[in-house]
Amino acid sequence: MRTTSLRRLAARIDAATPPERDRAIDALRAFAILGVVLGHWLVTALVVDSGSIHVVSPLQHLPAFTPVSWAFQTLAVFFLVGGQVATKSYDSAKARGDGYLTWLWARLFRLFRPVLAVLAVWTVTASALLLAGVSFGTVESLVKLVLSPMWFLLVFAALTAATPLVRKVHPLWPLAVVLHVDLIRFAFHAGPSWLGWLNLPAGWLVPYCLGALWAREGLRGRTTGWVLLVGGVAATALLITQAGYPASMVGVPGAKISNLNPPTLAAATFGLAQCGLALLLLGPLRRTLRRPAAWAAVALVNLSAMTIFLWHQTSMIAVTALGLLAGHPLLGLHTTPDTTSWILARLCWLPVFATMLTLCWATFRHHEQGGGRRRQRTIRVAGSPGSERLQPVASTVS
Repeated sequence: MRTTSLRRLAARIDAATPPERDRAIDALRAFAILGVVLGHWLVTALVVDSGSIHVVSPLQHLPAFTPVSWAFQTLAVFFLVGGQVATKSYDSAKARGDGYLTWLWARLFRLFRPVLAVLAVWTVTASALLLAGVSFGTVESLVKLVLSPMWFLLVFAALTAATPLVRKVHPLWPLAVVLHVDLIRFAFHAGPSWLGWLNLPAGWLVPYCLGALWAREGLRGRTTGWVLLVGGVAATALLITQAGYPASMVGVPGAKISNLNPPTLAAATFGLAQCGLALLLLGPLRRTLRRPAAWAAVALVNLSAMTIFLWHQTSMIAVTALGLLAGHPLLGLHTTPDTTSWILARLCWLPVFATMLTLCWATFRHHEQGGGRRRQRTIRVAGSPGSERLQPVASTVS
């Protein structure tokens, strides 16, 4: 009976989708969000030591685990899709006669509305923990863990706001900025300390501008995808093996250089490789997403993309806290991530994290999706911040 209901829901979502919609773009966005979630769950450990909790990365102790950061550091794909969608959306808004502020508000409103719920919950939680006598260091570590991933939302919002200015900028220009900043920082060991932060907008402008170029049909054929993939992999390998860049594509506590904080040339070239792979996957994804069940899964993830992103760290923290009720540290949850056994145990904890995230989603999804339960539901098939097209569907799913 339940299988029949799911098939009917999938069929309704499929029927509600405009035929001209490129479903592969939504799939890339969904993969990017889920990649970040799984990456954080795998490379972040909350270690309980002497009654306090501090954050440790398994990459500090297990460098052989580094390839995980290559597979799950997927933000470049998110910015690629963001640039493509924002550029098309802005051009459509101009054609309709909509003003810039109207367009920008529509795109940013759904991006930031669910953030308020997270801030409210953690303001209360942090205050309660401090009043209960939990050490300031523990509370600081937990709050930082929850809030630090939100930096990318601010960068994404800034690039979205700048779309009218940057949509015709070739991605080689911001790539050149990243190159020159890194030369000054690492090759010549010169420049002020803040210079590296110029790479924060410039580094993510590379895939964003690539997406804008894609929207203007400037990326045609599979050759472009192969050039980006092979060239990006080769450049990243050279930077790591010959120029001293770290192999990890996420920050590692205690490391002298981080590829993400701020973005380095290695992060930019790695992102180009990811964008190339994304372009090569468009054809297979389009064929796969003709199936209603596959498309429904992608559409529903996009519908709650920000809720999933914003609450995934809270879900891991909640499971870790509940695990303390066992009375002793649990492997893969509270222990130092320095053995293969920890990795195997952490993989077993992932379904528990996902279950807790599902509970958070059920509690807070309305902050992203809006509205209450109505007879006639409206499903936002696009699932992206500020997407304009809504399709009415007779459904009990919100």
